[in-house]
Amino acid sequence: MLRTLSLHLNTLGLLAIVAVLAFAFADQVIHGDLPCPLCLLQRGGFVLAGFGLALNLTCGTRASHYAVVILGAVAGGAVAVRQVLLHIVPGTGAYGEPFLGLHFYSWAALLFGLIIVGTAVLLLFDGGFNQSDDRPGTQPAAPGRLGLLALVLFTLMVLANILSTGLECGLGLCPDNPTNYEWLAPPPRTP
Repeated sequence: MLRTLSLHLNTLGLLAIVAVLAFAFADQVIHGDLPCPLCLLQRGGFVLAGFGLALNLTCGTRASHYAVVILGAVAGGAVAVRQVLLHIVPGTGAYGEPFLGLHFYSWAALLFGLIIVGTAVLLLFDGGFNQSDDRPGTQPAAPGRLGLLALVLFTLMVLANILSTGLECGLGLCPDNPTNYEWLAPPPRTP
């Protein structure tokens, strides 16, 4: 019973991370709101947290996989809080347009906090860990159709973000305030 609940909660968590990545990516593509370097690091934190959940779905639920989720959320949360602190001083401006009254980096800080708390709650239930997964020759429980869908969507979002980051930054450092895709911009004219 707890093992099934654990699979469902990991699936829902992964779908939530896919939704966050998809929303940020859609804003980038539709509104041309290119992510700054700190925004890209926050997306990396979401990807790392999602990777831990994906490990739970594919390899069986383990505390070490939840540790990956927490480490990703702590890293991404630290970057999000740093960005909030950069823009909290009056007159320093903000990066991007607000969504429901908060900027994406503020939402990210809140979501990373929720991921940490949610993961800690999941760690309280030892019955969610499938002890049979540790025996040689046994396979972890299958993630189900929704779990497979979550894994496919997560993989697609990760690949889309890697591609767009490559197009935005090229092979060099990402610009602090990006205005165009480095690899899609026309070459500069020489007189």
